Amino acid sequence: MALECVAVLGWGDSGSRASGLVFNGVRNSNRTPRKCVCRGGFSGLSGDSVIKSADNQNTGKSSNVNDVPGKLCKDLISLPKPLTVADFTVTPNDGTKVRISFKGLPGSFSEDAALKAYPKCETVPCDEFEDTFKAVELWLADKAVLPIENSSSGSIHRNYDLLLRHRLHIVGEVQLAANFCLLALPGIKADQLKRVLSHPQALASSDIVLTQLGVARENVDDTASAAQYVASNGLRDAGAVASARAAEIYGLNILADRIQDEPDNITRFLVLARDPIIPRTDKLFKTSIVFTLDEGPGVLFKALAVFALREINLTKIESRPQRKRPLRVVDDSNNGTAK
Repeated sequence: MALECVAVLGWGDSGSRASGLVFNGVRNSNRTPRKCVCRGGFSGLSGDSVIKSADNQNTGKSSNVNDVPGKLCKDLISLPKPLTVADFTVTPNDGTKVRISFKGLPGSFSEDAALKAYPKCETVPCDEFEDTFKAVELWLADKAVLPIENSSSGSIHRNYDLLLRHRLHIVGEVQLAANFCLLALPGIKADQLKRVLSHPQALASSDIVLTQLGVARENVDDTASAAQYVASNGLRDAGAVASARAAEIYGLNILADRIQDEPDNITRFLVLARDPIIPRTDKLFKTSIVFTLDEGPGVLFKALAVFALREINLTKIESRPQRKRPLRVVDDSNNGTAK
């Protein structure tokens, strides 16, 4: 199961592949539940940032030696100073020199999300969602942007599974309001279109307008691919549902904008990185936790009670199947055989 939390929980990521839940909350917790993994934005501090070698310190005697043995004084001098906010370096908000991987071609909504998070970043297009993870793991990119949930179509389960499979940390979140536009070659009018190409979700979200046009619908990998295909092949009878920036990139005209059925169509993206972030005290941080549960009555209730009793607000719970455990048919005795 996968849970998402707004709590400042400094837990480490062990890279577990187990299924889990995702929670959100606003208070610290000092106890780490068993069989759970923090997949969110932060973990424990690195020892390198707080521990310094005694060999590099001044080993001379202290000026105040009254009642303090020399060895103890030397040991006190070698202790590290407490960390402060000034010890942490924060990545610039404009994304200067940051490489962000995303799925799709230039002009896709995933790239729009990357540019919203890091306006001056260099984007790295990838063919598949898993390639965006690999680009960061192989140091071809610094961060990845991954769509995880849409207000109309719900969770993107495939990407939840990828989060469990890879060891990247969630370090940010971007919410992007979609503006689906109907694009076509210059000089082409909407009534000349016979078919419209786009990602299946974009086509489904624009059902009312496309039904009124009476056009056939063709699925492609992403919205920007549809715009590129229409432009590169000079298709005069075909249009594309894509972003306004895709129209600019591929030289298409916008026949209509905001054609989505729901005006508030919002997609939530996660920003992933190799290293976790350090939570600060000047704002709330969201945490994602993944853990597995044993079979039995009330196990989910007991897991949720851990958060409820500490007044931690949970914003989302996502359950995913465990690949190593088959489905079971359970009878009244709570026993069953694997199927």
